[in-house]
Amino acid sequence: MNAGRMRLVKLVVSIGAVAASILLARGQGLPVAGNTQVSDLTPKPGFFTEPSVAINPRNPKQVVVAYQDNAHIAYSLDAGKHWRTAPGIAPPDYRVSGDVSVTYDHHGHAIVCYMAFDKLGTFNYWAHNSSRNGLFVRRSLDGGKTWESEDIAILKHPTEPGVPWEDKPYIVADDSQGPYAGNLYVGWTRWTLTDSEILLSRSSDDGKTWSPPLEIDTHRGLPRDDNGAVEGFSGAVGPDSTLYAVWADGDHIVLTSSRDGGRTFEPPRNISTVAPIMFHIQGTSRANGFPVITLDPRTGRLYVAWSDYRNGDVDVFCSTSSDGGHTWADALRVNSDPLHNGADQFFHWLAVDPATGDVDLIFYDRRGDPGNQKATVTLARSADGGRSFVNYAWTEEAFDPGEVFLGDYTGIAALGGRVYGAWTEKPTNPKSRDTIVRVGTADFEATRSAGTK
Repeated sequence: MNAGRMRLVKLVVSIGAVAASILLARGQGLPVAGNTQVSDLTPKPGFFTEPSVAINPRNPKQVVVAYQDNAHIAYSLDAGKHWRTAPGIAPPDYRVSGDVSVTYDHHGHAIVCYMAFDKLGTFNYWAHNSSRNGLFVRRSLDGGKTWESEDIAILKHPTEPGVPWEDKPYIVADDSQGPYAGNLYVGWTRWTLTDSEILLSRSSDDGKTWSPPLEIDTHRGLPRDDNGAVEGFSGAVGPDSTLYAVWADGDHIVLTSSRDGGRTFEPPRNISTVAPIMFHIQGTSRANGFPVITLDPRTGRLYVAWSDYRNGDVDVFCSTSSDGGHTWADALRVNSDPLHNGADQFFHWLAVDPATGDVDLIFYDRRGDPGNQKATVTLARSADGGRSFVNYAWTEEAFDPGEVFLGDYTGIAALGGRVYGAWTEKPTNPKSRDTIVRVGTADFEATRSAGTK
């Protein structure tokens, strides 16, 4: 291994063994998820946020985590025991790249998606005085170890008056046995001087080319990124290749779907009423409760998770649908701390294990700090189709965000009882505005197997 090209990332925490599952996280009273390991992905602190994680279903030992700023990839070839960073991910001809997401496609190729630009526009009014910008993907044909030297543009704009700002892309793969298996989709928010829009582009040739963007909303939002916009695209693909997409629109989560490979979409409709999806969290520079959608490919059962402050402090919620999104169960509060206790739970992400049907949620958790400032990371897990959740501590040592930018999201993925979560933390130096990205694993299948011996 060329040390100049691939840096071995130091494993910093290893709890391990089934006995760890009965330990209690300090100050929270939560069980620690069994057979747990937490690793730093960033060799030293910097401006690192917004991780996304994916597992290769054709080789579950291959796992990738994308994070910014600029676009970075960490990969593991041994199911998360060791991590290395891959070079050459960020585009060389833009100053900034980020808002990353990553997936594995139908061929077992890893594909990272990101936005790129030279400078921001006016704060929160991004389309005003914006620079050239675009959305791109880069592919790895060996599961995440090496990446193609050329990125592929989904779309890009030159610097000129009135140029739109393409923001918050998220990539989704059709890994079903349906008629559009192999398709890739990227959805995002377009900011203009007058509004915000939800757009989508698709690829049917393994990400080599992309369709012109299609607007999939029927109601445009306000042009500012601090409330009233349409944003927070998330997508999932069913066993019949149906693409489901959600985003936040005012005080609602809306859902649409496509049954023809992303060519046309049903009119979006409200599926859940929420408190405003943008809010302020003490000690953080920015926070939101954007929705995330996923499904159980064995049953087609849909899950949507989000966070809002209907209870005063911010909580994480989940709703389910067993009829293709036509009707939805009442919102279930996922975090298990006492109601109205003043502790915030925020920056959730959601995954369903396609092998077991277990539902996994990650979020920052402040129940252990009476001052509602320091946070640990919690893994909530449901084995009954989202009807109830057990909360586990993924970290024990709380961190103080200290007004740093933690990004807009965390990441989680699961397969065969093994769960991977990725998140941002602030180091202990109170004067530093730097951050690190960490990845946690929790092996529930190993715990169950050991428990039966």
